[in-house]
Amino acid sequence: MIQPKKRALISVYDKNGIVDLAGRLVKLGYTLLSTGGTADTLRKASVPVVEIAHYTGHPEILEGRVKTLHPRVHGGILADPAKESHRADLIRSGIEPIGLVVVNLYPFESVAARADAPLDEVLEMIDIGGPTMIRAAAKNFKHVGVVVDPSDYLGILREIETDGALTEPTRRRLAAKAFAHTAAYDGAIRDALPARLGLVRAEEPPPGAESLPTRLRLDLELRQVLRYGENPHQRGALYVEPQAPATSTAAARQIQGKELSFNNLLDLDAAWRQVLEFEAPAVAIIKHNNPCGVAIGASLEEAFGKARATDPTSAFGGIVALNRPIDARAADALASLFLECVIAPGYAPESLPILARKEGLRVMEAGGGVLPYSGLDLRRITGGILAQDWDIAATDLSRARVVTRRAPTAEELKALDFAWKVARHVKSNAIILARADRTVGIGAGQMSRVDSVRLARMKAQEPTEGTVLASDAFFPFRDGLDEAARAGITAVVQPGGSVKDGEVTAAADQHGLAMILTGTRHFRH
Repeated sequence: MIQPKKRALISVYDKNGIVDLAGRLVKLGYTLLSTGGTADTLRKASVPVVEIAHYTGHPEILEGRVKTLHPRVHGGILADPAKESHRADLIRSGIEPIGLVVVNLYPFESVAARADAPLDEVLEMIDIGGPTMIRAAAKNFKHVGVVVDPSDYLGILREIETDGALTEPTRRRLAAKAFAHTAAYDGAIRDALPARLGLVRAEEPPPGAESLPTRLRLDLELRQVLRYGENPHQRGALYVEPQAPATSTAAARQIQGKELSFNNLLDLDAAWRQVLEFEAPAVAIIKHNNPCGVAIGASLEEAFGKARATDPTSAFGGIVALNRPIDARAADALASLFLECVIAPGYAPESLPILARKEGLRVMEAGGGVLPYSGLDLRRITGGILAQDWDIAATDLSRARVVTRRAPTAEELKALDFAWKVARHVKSNAIILARADRTVGIGAGQMSRVDSVRLARMKAQEPTEGTVLASDAFFPFRDGLDEAARAGITAVVQPGGSVKDGEVTAAADQHGLAMILTGTRHFRH
């Protein structure tokens, strides 16, 4: 009977934490096998290690492309000591069982993402021996532990120190993580390599459009289990992209408050995306994934007051985003209203004690700057996923087409620009009544556009005379313009494109309105 020995194979590209792990394994009685670069690192740190080439009796060849692909390596990983035939093969071949495999892979994805990386460099980052060892160890999890993530080093050391070896539940968990790791790695190669090889799809995309992937890979890490989903009977969780940028909602840091909910995160993201549309100090208040007030001002305090005034009733219990670090005066203003969440790019030290007085208020900090609209915008349907580009197309209204006899004034154009920046963040059919610095009335999610106009007028807390109107899509009939004129609207921005554009324009002219067409629709369902 082959006596089990403490033997670990270590071969890592990312060497963070590897010296500490290896040193502590040696103290626990492990013999370490390692490859060239990792072995050099361990020797320089005075950690005793056996080079793989010495163990196999075969030197590395092909500039290191072949070093671990050897029966003494994979036989030691894949052997089942409970099987007599396996034990006999090990003895006959002089193979020692390997009980722990610590491997991470060449950084293919980061190299392939570099536009200046030549094809040969990208190809060299396709790891061969690493995935093979990982899959072998994961397959044989009943007898072998496999570690692919440096964040697991401390946990496995504690378990080995406490129990003498990794428990089977831990080996099962590590094996599942290892298979997910190699699957994501292969998926990255599948997605990036065709473009590098100059290949195109059989069906060409429409002119001017980028090619969509023929297969879509999702590689997301469970970050947080939420209390529940949209409703208490639904499970909920937050999954994040690898290395999610600090400017993203998913990477925002919670400073205080109750546990985040599924709906909190949806609304935080909606608020954060809206408020970063503006360069001036800006505040957006979100309720049920729709803005109920957006404003800019000389200060955050001023902007919050304007945004709140749009719809004070709906602002109660809302989610607020601010595009500047919160000072004490802004914190005082926020503390005057019951809110669920606040998100900002920073907090002055004196603001935090003020916000802390609001029991349960969730206070979030996200990195300021450009939002990371990476990849595709995805929506689940039963049996599949819909994918589209993010709706981030900016429109310079100075280039919009004036279709009425009267062109907007300079002041109207400022208000139209403000309203248009809000329009794409409101659920369709979306109508925004605004002045140059704030929303006045918002009509969202109605089944007919004219009803959205009526709703926006009804929700307004101040006279609507002299305001402007933004519509996320075209007016199918003139009734929307007639309703706008009754509200005292003076100018309109909309995409155009209706078969009745002429009739709608005639209505605008009849009422003396200025109207511009952007050619860009902003439906949000």
